[in-house]
Amino acid sequence: MKASTLRKLGMPIAVAGAAGVFLILATRRAGRPRGRRPQNAAYPNARRVVIVGAGFGGLESARWLSRAPDVELTVIDQNNHHLFQPLLYQVATAALSPEDIASPIRDVLAPHHRVAVRMEHVTGIDTDAREVVCGQSRIPYDVLVIATGSQPSYFGHSDWSDVAPGLKTLDDALTLRCQILGAFEKATLAADPADRDRLLTFVLVGGGPTGVEMAGSIAELIRDMLPRDYPDLRGHARVVVVEAEKKLLAHFAPHLSRYAEDQLRRMGVQLRTGVKVTGMAPGRVQLGDEELIAGTVIWAAGVEATAVAKWLRVASGHGGRVEVGRDLQVRDHPGVYVIGDAASAQSTNGKKLPGLAAVAKQQGRYVAHRIRKSLNDSTTAAPFRYRDYGSLATIGRNRAVAEIGPVRLTGAPAWLVWATADIFFLIGFRNRVFVSAQWLISYVTRRRDGRIIT
Repeated sequence: MKASTLRKLGMPIAVAGAAGVFLILATRRAGRPRGRRPQNAAYPNARRVVIVGAGFGGLESARWLSRAPDVELTVIDQNNHHLFQPLLYQVATAALSPEDIASPIRDVLAPHHRVAVRMEHVTGIDTDAREVVCGQSRIPYDVLVIATGSQPSYFGHSDWSDVAPGLKTLDDALTLRCQILGAFEKATLAADPADRDRLLTFVLVGGGPTGVEMAGSIAELIRDMLPRDYPDLRGHARVVVVEAEKKLLAHFAPHLSRYAEDQLRRMGVQLRTGVKVTGMAPGRVQLGDEELIAGTVIWAAGVEATAVAKWLRVASGHGGRVEVGRDLQVRDHPGVYVIGDAASAQSTNGKKLPGLAAVAKQQGRYVAHRIRKSLNDSTTAAPFRYRDYGSLATIGRNRAVAEIGPVRLTGAPAWLVWATADIFFLIGFRNRVFVSAQWLISYVTRRRDGRIIT
């Protein structure tokens, strides 16, 4: 690498490295309850609290409840790990490895000795008997916290899921990674130019943060990898984003949305805004009269809550969410809380709260404090109040948008805020170190070392 290039990279590398080290040291214990847990062997009058789901909200509740001496805590999740979903797209595009964004639940809760962790699939809730049903087993509860998150919504077209998989789990990310990388390998062997072009066409359905981030990451993968590893494919790959709204990032300020669109176009991404998907078949996406031939189609158009409403036998709201009160409890089900993406909750101004990690974490902490308070005294806790810390979306290297209250940022400053925020929210010291190091290496070398097809 030339000295002039190193000098140009010196400042961003120094800033990114310093920020990463500072955040790792400053946030190593961020969000952890203070003090040592009492070592008493038995609490005969402990209340049985069951948390279903170890995402952002569930894990936050567990960490704050785990030190209460009068709580017998059980955490249930169908996976054995907590997953940092906002960075799943980087696993899918070979920028990070799965273990960089996932932490074993038992490892996270290991310091809290009186927490029982069960890897089980919840099939129902018996609110009369106050039991969580997991197949043939039943787990009794006095207080229940449901934080099972969301799943892709295909708006009544469930058959589309076979054509356009979503991105919600590690399995999803690894499957997409193999499909994306495999497309390049197959394209080098394609004798028919039409077949090659089909394999090298990637369609993202949905122009929200997930769609924008995924599109930008695939575009960068194509830009950095094809000239070096697949020179014969250079200039043949294309990325298309389809969005039903008239603009991308519809919930951001207009000029931030325009910036995102301009940057994606500069990266070679084709935008189809203001059009709806009307049909799908393997290798084909129908947009009214227009048909896109694509080897890889990724769904990022919407989500819906898991089957919580069905479990509780209550009516569901928009996106299958369960209506909760200002205290995040389900009406007519005292002691049953629903938080995160599964809950339809309102802010103090009456607006519905978005499905963000920050919302889930704040709700998880609020519920933990409310439960602990209810065990110690009979006073009524204040209703939940969400503190909005803004919205972020990254488009690519030194390209991002940030909306933090009245502050609007674009470009490198927004990208640095985005990277800082993601490092902060990552669970575990190891994850923060490895992700910071991997991003720094990738920034300098423009290489992605996770290009393994399994």
